[in-house]
Amino acid sequence: MEFTANQIAEILSGTVDGDGAVAVSRLSKIEEGTKGSLTFLANPKYTNYIYSTQASIVIVSQDFKPEQDIQATLIRVEDAYSAFSTLLSYYNQVKMNKQGIEQPVYISDSARYGEKCYIGAFVYIGENAVIGDNVKIYPNAYIGDNVVIADNAVVFSGAKIYSETQIGEGTVIHSGAIIGADGFGFSPNDKGTYDKVPQIGNVIIESNVDVGAGTTIDRATLGSTIIRSGVKLDNQIQIAHNVEIGKNTVIAAQTGIAGSTKIGENCMIGGQVGIVGHITIGNNVKIQAQSGIGRSIKDNEVLQGSPAFNYGEYSKSYVHFKNLPKIVRAFDALEKKVNNDK
Repeated sequence: MEFTANQIAEILSGTVDGDGAVAVSRLSKIEEGTKGSLTFLANPKYTNYIYSTQASIVIVSQDFKPEQDIQATLIRVEDAYSAFSTLLSYYNQVKMNKQGIEQPVYISDSARYGEKCYIGAFVYIGENAVIGDNVKIYPNAYIGDNVVIADNAVVFSGAKIYSETQIGEGTVIHSGAIIGADGFGFSPNDKGTYDKVPQIGNVIIESNVDVGAGTTIDRATLGSTIIRSGVKLDNQIQIAHNVEIGKNTVIAAQTGIAGSTKIGENCMIGGQVGIVGHITIGNNVKIQAQSGIGRSIKDNEVLQGSPAFNYGEYSKSYVHFKNLPKIVRAFDALEKKVNNDK
């Protein structure tokens, strides 16, 4: 895709200083710019690069005043960083604006799909699946029986959506994610082995959720595993059966959440956090990376450690922990002195 400076300025409501007909086909960092690329200057620390960059177009803020000659065409906007973000979103929309059905695919006769969909090669869509308008399903994705995917959702290559799953409007499922696999349900028997407990529930993912690559969300034993609107899940997260995650909570990579735990709204959970099952975590909770959560948490708590406790107390304790050898030596010296004085 190629855009001229005039076209970009129109998208960003900006003005052009230089050659409005110059065209670009890729984006770059300002220090790595090459001919045919577009970049931006927002951080003053990078100002010196605007005089040497080989990029064809640079987005700058209105108040930028060059002190030397600049080879690139400038597009002046109200805020360079915000404008570049807008342009990235626009570029992404254009890049992903695929439509039509590639071949070969398998779509069950009982499945239904809406208008302006894209269904890539080797996609499987099972019986009674319902796919909304403008949904993008990339090659090699699997959509099971009775799955419902609402308008404007995206399922990337290699994602697996098991039967009965419901996916809300605008939700994005990244490659390798597995939604709706059986929960970890096994019952010990008198033979010393385990009997499988049937997992007959489903997964409900509401609107505008992002599910990272390789993340797994298990179906409920009964009822539903629920991911509420606006939740953002990083790569390689495990969410067990009957978990519920509240609106706008964000969770970083390699976190594991055991079954039937309820997490509130607007929480922030760092990477590699482990959370036991059957507890409740309140709203606006912040959990630092690599913490272990073994109890229910009230609203607004900030936690760290394993087992996790109050973040402020953890920080104070950690100072003493680092000084523990020094403290022990001082204690030993004091004990020796006391003994010698007897």
